[in-house]
Amino acid sequence: SAAALAVVPATKCSKSLFCLLGERRLFLMYIIRIIDCFHGLSYFSPLIYLTKNIMQPIPLRTTVIGSYPFPSWLIFASDHIEQFGPADILEMQDDAVSIAVKDQIAAGLDVITDGEQSRFDFNLSFYAYIQGINMETRTERVWGPPAHDQRGKHEIIEELDVPNGFGAVREYDRLLSLSPENGPTLKASLPGPYTLSGRILPNKDYPDRWAITEALLPHVRKELIDLVEAGCTEITVDEPSMSCYGYREDTKRFVDIFNRTVEGIVGKCRLSTHLCFGNFKGHAVSLRRYAPLFPDFMNLNVDEIHLEMASREFCEIEMIEEIAKKKDVSIGVIDVKSYFIESPEHIAESVRRCLKHTTPERLSFSPDCGLSQTARWATEEKLVNMVEGVHIVRNELGLPI
Repeated sequence: SAAALAVVPATKCSKSLFCLLGERRLFLMYIIRIIDCFHGLSYFSPLIYLTKNIMQPIPLRTTVIGSYPFPSWLIFASDHIEQFGPADILEMQDDAVSIAVKDQIAAGLDVITDGEQSRFDFNLSFYAYIQGINMETRTERVWGPPAHDQRGKHEIIEELDVPNGFGAVREYDRLLSLSPENGPTLKASLPGPYTLSGRILPNKDYPDRWAITEALLPHVRKELIDLVEAGCTEITVDEPSMSCYGYREDTKRFVDIFNRTVEGIVGKCRLSTHLCFGNFKGHAVSLRRYAPLFPDFMNLNVDEIHLEMASREFCEIEMIEEIAKKKDVSIGVIDVKSYFIESPEHIAESVRRCLKHTTPERLSFSPDCGLSQTARWATEEKLVNMVEGVHIVRNELGLPI
C-alpha cells in the first residue's frame, strides 16, 4: 500500500560503524512496514521481532526533555507583550530559539529542541489555542511560597475545540529553519490530554477531568499526526500528570488514554514519554515513586520512557532493568531543582550505575525534567558537563563520541 511505501526519514549521524548499523535498522523498519501489509507470513516473525525492538540510534545518547531557560529579555518582553506588534513577537521568538539551539549544540547534545521558547509555560500557553474556555488571568493565591496552587485554572464557557491546532507544527518548522544541516536530531514535545485537562475546571457538560481529557484527546492526536507529516522524526508526549497521580488513579485507564492519543504516529517516528513528578518553580507536586505506575505503564506504546532520577538520588534505579526488557530508557542525571553543578565525573559515575541494569544501546541521558525553571548559566554548565560525562563512559566502552 502507499502507506507502507512511505519514506522513513533518515537519521542524521556520523559515518561510524554504529551509525551504519543504525541506518540498517531504519532500513529494516522500512521493510517491515511493507511486510505488515500482508498476512500469514509467519516465517518473517524473527525480522518482525527485531524491527519492533529497535534500540537507541546512538548508544548512551544525550538528549533533553523540551524546555530551556528563557533569556531575561524574553521574560521582560512576555510580561509587556501588549507593547509589541505581531512582527516583533515573531522576531523575538526566532531570536530566542536561535539562542536555545546555539547553547544546546555548544553543549554537544545528540538531540535538541526549540527550548519551547515561544511558549510562556510548558502547557499553560496551549490554552490560548483552545476555544470554549475563559482564560483566568490571575491566580487565587498570588503571594507566599511558590507552589502549584499559584497556577490558575480556566472556566469552560462553551464546547471545547482546537480549530487551528496547538502551534507545535509551527514551532517545529521554526526549529528546522534555525538549525544547521547535518546537525543534531531535532525533537518536538507536546503535553498529553490528561496533563492539559488539569488546568480546566469541570462543568455540567464536562463533569470531571476524565471528560475534559476525552474532549482534548482527538485534538492532541491530530497535532501529533501533523507533526509527523511535517517531517518530525522524534516526539516526546509529556504526561507528568499521569506519573504524578498514578499512585491514586487508575493506571490502566491512563495507558488507554495515552495509547489512543499516539495511535496515529506509532511506528512513524521515534516516540517517547516524559514521566516526572512536577517542577513548577522547582517544586514537585506528588508522591515521587514510579512503582505504582508499573507494570501497567509497560504497555505504553512508546519507544522510550524517561525517568526522573537525579533529584531522587537514583531511588528505584532497579526499575531500569525491567523497563529495558521492552523499551529504551532515558535517565535523568541532571537535577534541575538544584544548583549543585554535576561534574563530568559525577555524571560518568551515574552512567556507570545505570549500566549495571541494562546495555548501552537501551540508554539515553538527559536532565530530570525541562529546564525552564533552572537559571540559564546553571543550565549551560550542567548540559556541558552531562555530555562530557557521558562521553567519558562512551570512551571507556570504545563507543563513538
